[in-house]
Amino acid sequence: MSIFELIAVLLALTASFGWINHRFIGLPHAIGLLLIGLIASLGFSAIEAYHVDDEIYEELTNLVRQVHFQQALLEGMLGFLLFAGALHVNISTLRRRSASVGLMATLGVLISTVVVGYGLWWLARLVGTPLPLSWALVFGALISPTDPVAVLATLKQVRVPEALETDMAGESLFNDGIGVVVFTALLALAAGGDGEDVGIAQVAELFFYEALGGGLLGLASGYVAYRAMRAIDDFPVEILISLALVTGTYALASRLHMSGPISVVVAGLLIGHRGARDALSDETQRYLFAFWTVVDEILNSVLFLLIGLEVLVLGFDASFAWLIVLSIPLVLAGRTLAVSIPFLILRRWHRFVRGTVPVLIWGGLRGGISVALALSIPESDSKALILTITYSVVLFTILVQGLTLRRVVRRVVRTEHVPFRGQESSRSPAER
Repeated sequence: MSIFELIAVLLALTASFGWINHRFIGLPHAIGLLLIGLIASLGFSAIEAYHVDDEIYEELTNLVRQVHFQQALLEGMLGFLLFAGALHVNISTLRRRSASVGLMATLGVLISTVVVGYGLWWLARLVGTPLPLSWALVFGALISPTDPVAVLATLKQVRVPEALETDMAGESLFNDGIGVVVFTALLALAAGGDGEDVGIAQVAELFFYEALGGGLLGLASGYVAYRAMRAIDDFPVEILISLALVTGTYALASRLHMSGPISVVVAGLLIGHRGARDALSDETQRYLFAFWTVVDEILNSVLFLLIGLEVLVLGFDASFAWLIVLSIPLVLAGRTLAVSIPFLILRRWHRFVRGTVPVLIWGGLRGGISVALALSIPESDSKALILTITYSVVLFTILVQGLTLRRVVRRVVRTEHVPFRGQESSRSPAER
């Protein structure tokens, strides 16, 4: 199947399933697509198991394999999705919440990695499915960062106070940097065995080069794009500049071994704030922000559908069942400590909305990035187990936590006199 035919099939499935969800089910759009895709996958798997029509199952399986989920997300859609999300973030509020966002995106990821890694290693021994500690820590690293795509998609459906929304969105946008660095270092240790080539100094150097280098690259490229937009007033050209900014920055970051996600997030924040303030006319703002909203919705839809269909090619082993069941509360426990410790450190100097901790814990969704990182693990005896647990945790966080987050917010957040997202909708992005 050609790339054009593959894209055509995916868009047709996404549109059809989206219509079914909107017309008959009524779930949030992205979650509805994931659920329908998952049900379809399980249905075709059952058909294959009973040998009703093996040919259809094989064709669908080959279609999903041809997508190359890891490459499609990490080297394709992710840059666009992160830029679109960052473009709409209120940078003034983000600046005020920088301490909480920064601490959860760094210390929180490290805490969760250690807790989940050691916990999974112990649980695996307990249920008789041994997993080396090095590989358990790899799982802890890939599952600890919250997924910006899943979190931002859910925030569109849940009404939360502005400060809390900024904590959730900001953390998810920035914690990928340290998460990927920690994952890369632990993967090298696990795959290499002796770990001689990876030490604390190398990890620190990798983090500063990838994270800070990516941030500086995004700042530089974003500023060049901002100056180019400021020099003209032609919305088609300015939209084209924003597309070039995303693709060029992400590609250059990958070539320089810097963090592509962080670079496009920084570029998006700059264009969304300073660009909207004094470089974009009102007409350009309307078209540019609307364009990236549509891009975000389309790519989100395709991504969540792919997550649902991915079960066709993963393959599940029944012997992993107990470890899957136990891993979900383990990841929640790691998330609890990752949120609570930074909260306890900062609450003396920082103002938090009542109910912040439970909402951040329950709203810490995992998504396609965790699955993509798990798929990037080299073939080993531990890969199948890690991939199965990762996919199961991702499904739980999106389908269970994502669908019940609104109820948690209503129950624990005190809403009186607290500004909500959209409450100041009369202000333009520049005024924010």
